[in-house]
Amino acid sequence: MAEDADAQQPQQPQVPQMRVLGQFIRDMSFENIMAQKGAPADVTPDVQVQVNLDAKKRSAENQYESSIKLNVTSKQKDGDATLFVLEIDYVGIFSIQNVQDDQLHPFLLIECPRMIFPFLRRIVSDITRDGGFPPLNLENIDFVSLYRNEIARRQANPPKADA
Repeated sequence: MAEDADAQQPQQPQVPQMRVLGQFIRDMSFENIMAQKGAPADVTPDVQVQVNLDAKKRSAENQYESSIKLNVTSKQKDGDATLFVLEIDYVGIFSIQNVQDDQLHPFLLIECPRMIFPFLRRIVSDITRDGGFPPLNLENIDFVSLYRNEIARRQANPPKADA
C-alpha cells in the first residue's frame, strides 16, 4: 500500500548542484609598455576591458570548464600611447548535476563565471600592481547581459554553411 502512495506522489524537481573543483590561469600575458618606452609616470590612464566567455564539457561525467578571457588595454587618456596590455584566460572546473539540458548553456556562461570572477579580479589587481601600476580593481561584470548580447549577436549573424 505504501508503494502505491509513493507512486502517486508527484516527483519533486531536483535542485541544481554545482561544485567548484578547481580554478587556474590557463594563459596570461602582461606587457608594461610604458616602462619599456620610458614614458612619464604622471599619466592619466584610460582602461578598456574586453570580456569573452567560453565553456565546454570535460571527459569526466558531470564535469565542465568555464573560462573568462580578459583583454585589458590601458592607454594614456590625452594621447595615444599604450601603458600596458594584460591578457588572461582564467578557467574554473565545475561538477554540475541536476541542470536540464536546455539550461546548461546559460548556466555554464553565467553562473560559473560569476563564481570564479572574484578570484580573477584579485589576480588582475595583483598583476597590475606588481607590474608597476596602481592596482586595477575590475568592476562587476553583468554575465546575464553579456550572455544575452552574445545570443542576440549570434541570431543576427547566423554562421554561414560551407558550400
